[in-house]
Amino acid sequence: MSQWIVGTSLRVRYLIIVLAAVLIVFGVMQISAMPVDVYPEFNPPLVEIQTEALGLSAEEIEALLTVPLEADLLNGVAWLDEIQSESVSSLSSILLVFEPGTDPIRARQMVQERLHETFALPNVSKPPTMLQPLSTTNRVMMVGLSSDEVSLIDMSVLARWNIGPRLLGVPGVANVAIWGQREWQLQVLVEPERLQDAGVTLDQVIAASGEALWVSPLSYLEASAPGTAGWIDTPNQRLTVRHELPIRTAQDMAKIPIQGTAYRLGDVTELVEDHQPLIGDALLGDKPGLILVIEKFPGANALEVTRGVEASLKAMSAGLTGIDIDTNVFNSTNYIEVASSNLTTTLAISAG
Repeated sequence: MSQWIVGTSLRVRYLIIVLAAVLIVFGVMQISAMPVDVYPEFNPPLVEIQTEALGLSAEEIEALLTVPLEADLLNGVAWLDEIQSESVSSLSSILLVFEPGTDPIRARQMVQERLHETFALPNVSKPPTMLQPLSTTNRVMMVGLSSDEVSLIDMSVLARWNIGPRLLGVPGVANVAIWGQREWQLQVLVEPERLQDAGVTLDQVIAASGEALWVSPLSYLEASAPGTAGWIDTPNQRLTVRHELPIRTAQDMAKIPIQGTAYRLGDVTELVEDHQPLIGDALLGDKPGLILVIEKFPGANALEVTRGVEASLKAMSAGLTGIDIDTNVFNSTNYIEVASSNLTTTLAISAG
């Protein structure tokens, strides 16, 4: 009897040892596959809504957009805990904080249903935009772009239409913000004395330049609501009519006549190809450049996002001749790798 008890006890011990070894191996495998970040997710469910209204002051933004959105549309959303808003020149920002434990997807769905009623707002802005959900430590990388051969405007066009969309396709990337972006513009520079000498008013210049474009942001011009070009019916098919805008350079725009006068735009104004006035700028060393700020989704693995962004930039580098790409402006994975190495060393010393 005693021998049977001893044998059973040994078998139980061996079984426990085997199970412990299996659990250790399984734990190590799970640790290597777990999302890694600087801090855990501790923010409550958040939804941010931004509305852009170019040219409006902060007071106008608050009266025409922020207050109607906050009080009439978004107040009373299910599970809503708190509303915070900010109105600055040309931009309204509203932050909705939901109760802890609220499903973020359902919260965003409830907000989106309210935004369908924004047609009741004054027609002074772009439609309100609900931003992507971001991690607590959302800023995972900052990538610098600089060049001695490519202009900042051309580099901004590449970043806006090529680099940014490619990086947004990396799994885990929620947003790519471009600091120092310079949008290409045809600008009409006006001098009051010159207009007065020619007998031309500023309204005439605005109408001539605005109506010459496909779509004007000025809501009081006809070009703000472009119509269709129509079509031509033949016995066999219908041919659509598409107009091609002949204005491509500042010299082309200078030839536009000013209605009610004998002048053209180039006679009374100066036309240049430039960029919008910058609110801030991006500096790399001692010269201006572009900085791409990569933000990630909640729960995304910071290490995998970083590797994906670096791989995409490397794949695009062949088509970005003359542009220097610096991925070490800021990289949160440097801290994570150092912390992981220190933790591994500590565990090894403790096990020894």
